[in-house]
Amino acid sequence: MPNVSKSDLAGLVAERSDLSTAEAKRILDATFDVIATRVAAGDEVAIGGFGKFSVTERSARQGRNPQTGETIEIAASKAPRFSAASAFKGAVKG
Repeated sequence: MPNVSKSDLAGLVAERSDLSTAEAKRILDATFDVIATRVAAGDEVAIGGFGKFSVTERSARQGRNPQTGETIEIAASKAPRFSAASAFKGAVKG
């Protein structure tokens, strides 16, 4: 199954919206930038029927170096999270 690149996505959006591919790409770039900026600021971005983007906090924990077996400390971190909406899940299930 082929992957859809951002350029491919812009072309598909352009076809469905009577925009040029360049306009669709600018809109996608702006959309992705707004989502990333807001989530990085700690906000949730909810898109009805699609899903919710948020940030999750990972606690500090102990891990193991797989080469030496030595115990190491893994620092606390933040990671992006996406939760699919039920409508999106239903579309994927078919």
